[in-house]
Amino acid sequence: MDENRVTGTARNVGGKVQEAAGKFTGDTRLKAQGVVNQAAGDIEDLYGQAKDAAADVAGSVQQGAKVADDLFHRIIEERPYTTAVAALALGWVIGRIGR
Repeated sequence: MDENRVTGTARNVGGKVQEAAGKFTGDTRLKAQGVVNQAAGDIEDLYGQAKDAAADVAGSVQQGAKVADDLFHRIIEERPYTTAVAALALGWVIGRIGR
């Protein structure tokens, strides 16, 4: 869990306490500060969630690349001649397209 999520949640809770205290005492300024802190806490929490999601996606992409790399290595080691012929054919096709 990202630290922005923790601090955002804490700021949101603090804002709720400020708002409640402002309502209880009749202090409109304290109440308004509480609402502002709640909004800022929500935004910070959302930012932390986005960072967590991006980290998850990056980890998934990295894992997928490792699996593909392992697969290519295994195929090349098990069938070196087939791989060489496929690479030659691919090079020939690319060369023909370029003309």
